[in-house]
Amino acid sequence: MEENNSYYSLLSSAISDVGLGFDENKYNQFIKYMNLIKAWNEKVNLTAITEDLEIVKKHFIDSIKIFKFEPLKDAVKVIDVGTGGGFPGIPMKIVKPELEIILLDSLKKRINVLESILDDIGIKGVTTIHGRAEEFGVNPQFREKFDVVVSRAVANLAVLSEFCLPYSKLGGYFVALKGPSVESEVNESKRAIKELGGELMDLIEVQIENSDLKHNLVVIKKIKNTPKQYPRKAGIVSKKPLL
Repeated sequence: MEENNSYYSLLSSAISDVGLGFDENKYNQFIKYMNLIKAWNEKVNLTAITEDLEIVKKHFIDSIKIFKFEPLKDAVKVIDVGTGGGFPGIPMKIVKPELEIILLDSLKKRINVLESILDDIGIKGVTTIHGRAEEFGVNPQFREKFDVVVSRAVANLAVLSEFCLPYSKLGGYFVALKGPSVESEVNESKRAIKELGGELMDLIEVQIENSDLKHNLVVIKKIKNTPKQYPRKAGIVSKKPLL
């Protein structure tokens, strides 16, 4: 029980730090989510992180800290590109239930698992989509339709920008969750970001509670429509990044 109190305290502190509210119901959803991730992870690869405390810090709190970017609190439509185990989309939805969130992932098995997890936790208002970012980024139903695009996918920022910026509406944002040393990656990606209609707006360092972990939010504002030739076809984006 002491361990559970510690998780409650950590999550409460992180959510308070971003200026949002926390309660027993949200806490219970996080704990259920953690247990479901661990159970499903034995069948489908959702995460390499399997210790409870590490899941709380490196998945849940890391995802929650995206709200350090204040305009996200006013967003309505959000898409999480390459969501994997549901990060940051599901923690965002738990913390701010009124968000309309789409989780997009290229692995059908993962999407099936996420649907089951959402159902078991009792979370409504999340749409799961199986598909590649490049394909849905040219679909008129999704292209330039979102207030905020988020991604914690492991890819170079230039590549990630080509996957994600086409989804952001004009005046909207793309927020990439990155590790501690991101400055050189940002500098290398500036041409790509500009070409895709974006402008680097902010680099926000975030601290993970009770740890030395410091991560970064790379905030890109959509200032022009993405040229229609982007994103390029599957495979090309990663092989020939816009550097």
